Amino acid sequence: MIKEIKDGVWPTMLTPYTAGGEVDYDALGRLTEWYIARGVDGLFAVCQSSEMFSLSLEERVRIAAFVVKKAAGRVQVIASGHISDNFEDQVEELNAIAATGIDALVLITNRLADSGDSDEQLRASLKRLLDRLPEAMPLGFYECPYPYKRLVTPELLRWCAETGRFTFLKDTCCDLEMLRSRMEAVKGSGLKIFNANTTTLLDSLKFGISGYSSVMANFHPELYVWLLNHWQERPEEAEKLVPILTMASWIEKQLYPINAKYYLMLEGVLHNCIGRTKDERELSATFRLEVEQVHELSMRLAKTYSIDASEGKG
Repeated sequence: MIKEIKDGVWPTMLTPYTAGGEVDYDALGRLTEWYIARGVDGLFAVCQSSEMFSLSLEERVRIAAFVVKKAAGRVQVIASGHISDNFEDQVEELNAIAATGIDALVLITNRLADSGDSDEQLRASLKRLLDRLPEAMPLGFYECPYPYKRLVTPELLRWCAETGRFTFLKDTCCDLEMLRSRMEAVKGSGLKIFNANTTTLLDSLKFGISGYSSVMANFHPELYVWLLNHWQERPEEAEKLVPILTMASWIEKQLYPINAKYYLMLEGVLHNCIGRTKDERELSATFRLEVEQVHELSMRLAKTYSIDASEGKG
């Protein structure tokens, strides 16, 4: 029986680097502890926020294994690292990631078909790939926006659910009606849907979405943990919090993931905001001030909602 993924908040993890541009495992250890201390339910390692398209296969495998070891069973860990174009290369990288001890292996939808390909072509590619992956390994889907966003139709999602092998979807459709259709498609299966969009999050929780997995859990995961834990018994407070979270989430359009790393510098977790996909020198004084203001807002909200940000509780 495929392992079940826990409901809740799943940050899309960042990758810290040393001043020389190498993966900084000391900082990655501190970052892992920071997420867990804020009450997250799982960690999504080696994803786009991790800059996986700029990581070697050796780095992707080592990062996944490191996070699994550091988490030490306190939270579940899933990972992707699915970046190659060539099918055999995909088989190699995915099997290498699967062997790191992760709780689920996440496939990238745009790696399975070109933008003009039909669902049938995508399904054929997926069937071929499933035959080459460990049958006991739980699988997930991520609608990664790079290099293009490939949304999964409810019909294809139903087929995936019926295989019994899929347990996780990081949904990036940002559309409540499509989310409803997807929820209906996976009803009664073990495939859980995690919303990546703050604006629609609360409404989607009301019709059964399993949680949140996205960028803003790299800024203030404790606020999302509070929302998912208390939206039912404290609905008025939840309704007041969501518009603020939505406004704060606009920061992701600025210079992500550099700005998230700067936020984590303010938290004392990281020592620099070096990245491989963006130049940290582009984080202007105004951009830094915006991040600082989001940080100040996060602290105020934690106080307002009686959240112990060091434990993610409130």
